[in-house]
Amino acid sequence: MMIPEQNCVPSRCQNSIPLGYMRRFLLPIFSLFLMNSPFNTSASDVACEPVVFVSAFGSGDDGADDGADDGAIHSFRFETQSGTLEPLHRTTGTGLPFFMVISPNQRFLYASDAEQFGGDKDEFIAAYAIADDTAELTRLNRQSSRGSASCYLEIDATGKSVLVANYATGSVAALPVHEDGSLEAATAFIQHEGSSVDPQRQTGPFAHCIVTSPDNRFALAADLGIDQVLIYRLDAAASQLVKSDVQPFASLPPGSGPRHLIFDPSGQRVYVVNELTSTVALFAYTADTGRLTLQQTIPTLPENFSGASKCADLKITPDGQFLYASNRGHDSIAIYRIDADGRLSLVGIEPSLGGSPQNLLITPDGRWLLCANMTGSNVVVFQIDSKSGKLIAKGNPASVPTPTCISWLPR
Repeated sequence: MMIPEQNCVPSRCQNSIPLGYMRRFLLPIFSLFLMNSPFNTSASDVACEPVVFVSAFGSGDDGADDGADDGAIHSFRFETQSGTLEPLHRTTGTGLPFFMVISPNQRFLYASDAEQFGGDKDEFIAAYAIADDTAELTRLNRQSSRGSASCYLEIDATGKSVLVANYATGSVAALPVHEDGSLEAATAFIQHEGSSVDPQRQTGPFAHCIVTSPDNRFALAADLGIDQVLIYRLDAAASQLVKSDVQPFASLPPGSGPRHLIFDPSGQRVYVVNELTSTVALFAYTADTGRLTLQQTIPTLPENFSGASKCADLKITPDGQFLYASNRGHDSIAIYRIDADGRLSLVGIEPSLGGSPQNLLITPDGRWLLCANMTGSNVVVFQIDSKSGKLIAKGNPASVPTPTCISWLPR
């Protein structure tokens, strides 16, 4: 779901104070403030530059002064010319925020919220307001996710429904959104059923993601435990999900373990990253009916690799030219060229520069790829070569304890 960039608000980016007065009196004071500030970034800078939010599992006491996290959301100013991440804020009291999503109007952020991720109790989805000038987060409320290990969130194109995939309990749910951004209790809940061939990872359903179609009429859910992409009709206004009567699900080869999926910019294809077999699958997508037809499966690892590795995430450049998939264990990012028919051709496999690349983000201009390395506790910024798709690391990685998700706020 592409979020259009907005121009800077004039009142934020322009100064009505006389220039001479500002130079003589205010600039020295402001410079002194910046020298003693932990974040060398002005409010006007924040209002006019994109902001990157990173969820952190981390370790230590929540809110500790030593910078350790026991669940927090970090925010960074993103310098679009150099690809630099500058720290802004650290929001604590978030529980364990495994995944996040930002509303289409860019006013609200929603994050999973667990005291014990994957425990016996239902977890929560928390709603936050995003401050216009500073991008600071203020909690609005939270509601039950209706499951455990709430690992993926999606918000529909109208901003009226938040969808959640609950991994440990193998279910999906939909929560209505109020005008003020707060959440209502879930109005839709679907329990997945079945199992597959892997005796450790597929003993039952394990819903791993849910994504809305470009026309907002369907929602597709990848379930790792049953090797299926389930197809639901979406009523966003009522926050309802109903199994498709045309094709309730599309199957993948046994033992694949579908984890995440993404639509291409044309809306005619769906790509699925399979965690257990380290592959990417291509489906043709029929928008009228939501039907999926499997067309290709391609590996994400080198042929000569024999170690343990599991796929995590995948992203596509806005121009639809390249796809990237992350490998945890091999600790790399596979790069593919997308051919005219949607099939993938491997360009190369680059190091992720950190352990367990959990989540990827490509900026709306297609110039940068950000990689959250979960066990590496860093976020690495790569420049994307527009012709080859290859990745070039830029600057120093941002330090974040156990990062799990990256979200983008245009300004």
